[in-house]
Amino acid sequence: MRKFFVLQKSQTLSDQLTWSHYVELLSLNNIDEIKYYIYIIEKLNLNVRELRNRIKSKEYERIGYKKELKEPKVNTLIKNPVIIKTKNIPEKLTEYALHQLILEDMDNFLKELGIGFLYVGHEVKIKIGPIYHRIDFLLFNTEYNCYVTLEVKIGEFKREYTAQIKEYMNYTDKHIKKVFHDKTIGIILCKKENKLVLEYVSDQRIFTTTYQLEGGIK
Repeated sequence: MRKFFVLQKSQTLSDQLTWSHYVELLSLNNIDEIKYYIYIIEKLNLNVRELRNRIKSKEYERIGYKKELKEPKVNTLIKNPVIIKTKNIPEKLTEYALHQLILEDMDNFLKELGIGFLYVGHEVKIKIGPIYHRIDFLLFNTEYNCYVTLEVKIGEFKREYTAQIKEYMNYTDKHIKKVFHDKTIGIILCKKENKLVLEYVSDQRIFTTTYQLEGGIK
């Protein structure tokens, strides 16, 4: 009850939260973490079971923003790592196999990726000059009113991935997005980040995150 009193002093209580929500939240010790989950409950209208699952998955630890609850930026809304749950574990993980795991439960993948992501297409065929390419996943983000090109890599991040996804972003801006949409952003989902490389090839519209397969695949 003391924790509930302290929470009332620092946070306006929401009519979207039930006492059961608060029972779950008051098991946490970090007041900023509690505020984060209150924000998510209000934003996504989570029930108690959904809240419990998010706490169990340590979502707060995987999210980029902590205290920026009023106006979080897009890069801070993308979880790291993104947990991909699957019962069908391939003997050998390839990019194709990883694509299939994502497609098997696209709804949960989009929720896990972050807030406001919608599915548009898979292996979207485009033509740049005389060469055909395929965008791994084309998404749309309702929070930022923009298309999202998502590239999936099974290994460590490499500098050439940035050039590749930037081409896809530019193509989407020129041929797919409408005038009332904001500029396309790009997400590179890989097994391991390379901070040293990222420091020199970063772009404010390109974000990287890692994936983790729940089921024992390394």
